[in-house]
Amino acid sequence: MEAKEIQIVGGELLTPNMPIIPFIAGDGIGPEIWAAARRVFDAAVEKSYANKRKVKWLPVLAGQKAFDETGEWLPKETLTTLKKYLVAIKGPLTTPVGKGHRSINVTLRQELDLFACFRPVKYYPGTPSPVKEPEQVDIAVFRENTEDIYAGIDFAPGSKATQELLTLLQKEGLAGRVRFPKTSAFALKPISSEGTKRLVSAAITYALEHDLQHVTLVHKGNIMKKTEGGFKKWGYEIAESFGNKVYPLTHYERLQEKEGEQAARVELIAAKKAGKVIINDIIADNFFQQALLQPAKFDVVATPNLNGDYISDALAAQVGGIGISPGANINYQTGQAIFEATHGTAPQFAGLNKLNPTSLILSGAMMFEYIGWKETAKLIEQAVADAIAQHYVTVDFAQKITGAHELGTSEYADYLISKI
Repeated sequence: MEAKEIQIVGGELLTPNMPIIPFIAGDGIGPEIWAAARRVFDAAVEKSYANKRKVKWLPVLAGQKAFDETGEWLPKETLTTLKKYLVAIKGPLTTPVGKGHRSINVTLRQELDLFACFRPVKYYPGTPSPVKEPEQVDIAVFRENTEDIYAGIDFAPGSKATQELLTLLQKEGLAGRVRFPKTSAFALKPISSEGTKRLVSAAITYALEHDLQHVTLVHKGNIMKKTEGGFKKWGYEIAESFGNKVYPLTHYERLQEKEGEQAARVELIAAKKAGKVIINDIIADNFFQQALLQPAKFDVVATPNLNGDYISDALAAQVGGIGISPGANINYQTGQAIFEATHGTAPQFAGLNKLNPTSLILSGAMMFEYIGWKETAKLIEQAVADAIAQHYVTVDFAQKITGAHELGTSEYADYLISKI
């Protein structure tokens, strides 16, 4: 076999039998959870395809190790490599303090235009959870990744930019809304039609491909009418482009106003029976309440960046925490994608062979599904499900499960491989 690049042709990923996939081991506990995850990945590929397929892993630098070796937190060579090979996977990275990138993760998303943060949140039986019915949670979150407050545009009190913004607000007759203008810092929150539509399109496409019935737009449009309200408006607009495959609730509202509640309900019921994806929306704070009380109401969620930041971690807490929550940052148009552990570097535990590598391992399963190696993805996910159900877990879960078999990071990988 010859190692080759993954390519995208006509909007479809073409994965060779031996793809070159870059990896960033990460900082803190990153190297040890990567070492464990990589062994699981290789075992699952071998089991799925014998000698017919194999991954050539390509190490690239970012984070503390990159800074120590090159003086840069994110070397240009790393960005060039990631762009070339399209699909990559990474462990957690240190955010530099003081000068430099505000966040290497955010920089990667911006530089590679990874506009969708995709976080599927589901419960694995046996996982310790703080809620009564975590099994009701099975929600795919599509969080916009490049706009909103994560654009990182903010200004200090008294700065020239802040004074210019105050002058603009005075011209617009809005300065009175700033309670303490002399000591206020300001931030800009860009949300665009283009950014919204490509995200919501990806969410709807995912729902169609996975036979899911609801896509919910989560926003704060009742307050931020032009930005978050725009997200809602543009989300419904792109939904219309899917034709008869979807049923936006804006149709229901128009029919309700024109012909009454009964006629609207009949049409909605017919749309559900026909298997159409129902597009609806909900105010962000109400979503948090409903996600606790009735999580089964939600299948796919699409939301601006800051909402999605909160939502992803809050939902993860319901099913056991970010320690086992996978994640990916994807551009569904170019094919560019980075799959990643969703937790931090936990440097105090580095080298202790102690912490849970499941987030990275399940992110790898997502990666294999993304490149079309679905057999491998299924093997990995099933091995994780079996380990948790049989209480063979790392210390974070073992402390909460009576009679658990506590395993170190490496031993946990060994157990997963034995299940594969």
